[in-house]
Amino acid sequence: MPAPSKDNLIQRFLKDHKPYTVLAGLLAGLYPMFFYATNNYTLVNTVAHLFYFIAVFLLIPMIGITIAYMLVKKVNAGKWTRYVVPFSGTFSFLFLIQISLFGDISLWASILVFVIAGLVAYFLWKQYKKIMVFQALLAMMGLVTFISKPLESYQYDSSWQESPDDIKEALFVTKPNVYFIQPDGYVNFSELYTGHYKSEDHSFQEYLESAAFSLYPNFRSNYASTLTSNSATFMMKHHYYDMGLSLETFNARNIIVSDNTVLSVFKNNGYKTHLLTELPYLLQNRPEIGYDYCNFTHDDVKFLGKGLGERVDLIAPLKMNLEQTSNMPKFFFIEIFNPGHINNALNSKGIEEERQLWLEGVRVANMRLKETINLIKEKDPKALIVIMADHGGFVGLESTKQMHTKTQDRDLLYSIFSSNLAIHWPDGQKRHEADLKSAVNIFRVLFSYLSADEKYLEHTEDNASYIVIKKEAPKGVYQCIDDAGAITFIKK
Repeated sequence: MPAPSKDNLIQRFLKDHKPYTVLAGLLAGLYPMFFYATNNYTLVNTVAHLFYFIAVFLLIPMIGITIAYMLVKKVNAGKWTRYVVPFSGTFSFLFLIQISLFGDISLWASILVFVIAGLVAYFLWKQYKKIMVFQALLAMMGLVTFISKPLESYQYDSSWQESPDDIKEALFVTKPNVYFIQPDGYVNFSELYTGHYKSEDHSFQEYLESAAFSLYPNFRSNYASTLTSNSATFMMKHHYYDMGLSLETFNARNIIVSDNTVLSVFKNNGYKTHLLTELPYLLQNRPEIGYDYCNFTHDDVKFLGKGLGERVDLIAPLKMNLEQTSNMPKFFFIEIFNPGHINNALNSKGIEEERQLWLEGVRVANMRLKETINLIKEKDPKALIVIMADHGGFVGLESTKQMHTKTQDRDLLYSIFSSNLAIHWPDGQKRHEADLKSAVNIFRVLFSYLSADEKYLEHTEDNASYIVIKKEAPKGVYQCIDDAGAITFIKK
């Protein structure tokens, strides 16, 4: 009588001649799913994304491979049947890896994936179960890495969002319509003509001055990205990148779009709120939209990607909302994605060419800003209009990635953090010049003006700028520009 087999589970699986089509589909999708979710957690941390990922990364490959095998077997394709699972499993795995890396489908990458899958199926069909074991190991490693993300979110401390005073109850004594226009990456005029920028075009500054805007030289952002800067701006509080090493502050989109101190104050004062944006970047993780009107809905937002792409025109929705008669005052947050910042390391064209591209972005931004401002002033001449960039353009660096390397070069740091601020006050008088130094305090100053109560200026945040450092110094969050604008390097 033969001795019982002592093979372990993996050995029995490798010796088994069953096709395991469902398992092949599952293993093809698990690692790409965990990889994408881990690297884009702040974009996909919703129930809707969970169901979408299960369908796209798991169910479709499992069902697709099973059907393909059954069809080939049914037509009695002979030896070709043995290639079906290796080909479709490899194709599914590499195709989903492509999506995980780029958030989209590339024709040429897909053709390459098809060719590689064919070669694997033809030459390695006998070894495919070993590949499946390797995929299983990758999936387990991916799961371990992914689990840290929801654990971090569960332990997230949101106490930084609490106001130190009763500013949420601020009552306005004057209620002009308020337009908060944000051109992405537009450096302050105090830096635009010098340092690494060296622009020779003064036309937009001259336009603003002729349109009775007050300019605020040396104004800065406190953080180095759209999400980190705006989450601090709309909460009127520092978050210090959650003391982490990422430029994606946790829950930033929900803070900016769904619920924040600024929105609460406007709503408490009877304002109808509007979000107009050229791209659905702030809506990518499908947050609840806390504004009364938004020119995008969740139906416009793809499940994969970063909310970038072709930009929509804002003049039509702005004009429509301006022409609507209402007894309610209006608040608009208008987001324009020019001039932007230089490219990341993968796409950088070098310091000088990136500078030229940024200057072209300024030309586009100026055109869109003028069109927007002219329309507002025509329809609403008594408006309070604030133009405030979220950060600088990073010109002078090879790529945005270089900001994580320690530097105390004044012009490079101001290239990252300098941001334009211009305000059209309803009475045309320049105000709060001493109080308007950085983005975190902009709305506290505005609310003090609208409520005619200077007590809200007693709790302004420090005007320092902070950066995440990963090279040339211990990793961490550092103050790199202090409250007075001097260059520092102090770890938080």
